[in-house]
Amino acid sequence: MPKTYKNYKQGVFKPLHPEKYKGSHPILYRSKLELDVMYWLDNSSKVIQWGSESIVIPYIHPKDGKAHRYFVDFNFTMMRDDKPEKYLVEVKPSKQTVPPKPRKNKKSLHYESVQYAINSSKWRSAEAWCEKHGYKFLIFTEKHIKNK
Repeated sequence: MPKTYKNYKQGVFKPLHPEKYKGSHPILYRSKLELDVMYWLDNSSKVIQWGSESIVIPYIHPKDGKAHRYFVDFNFTMMRDDKPEKYLVEVKPSKQTVPPKPRKNKKSLHYESVQYAINSSKWRSAEAWCEKHGYKFLIFTEKHIKNK
């Protein structure tokens, strides 16, 4: 079961179209953004199938230089121009997709800088994996999800 934090919406997603979901159960969401994407994947007539954290990609952690495992938030196949296309999607708040801005609180800046470096390493590895396996890699933020 998901951990609960007062600032995050977490829980178990129950799809209306369970035949489209290919992955482990229960289907957990770790944020409101992830929940919104799950609703879209489940309800879109263009989405053929989808999974949550079912593709794992190795990446090199920038802090320790060792191989780690990146569980990509979503994978899905959808019809575009009458042919199926495969996608990997990471869901992040938009402020976590850009380098942090300098400010007085050095501790927070350091933490955000490390997180951005880790995310960047994961995303580079995901892009390389996608190129090799015929997928497209996307990062969805609240701006993308609101416009769906």
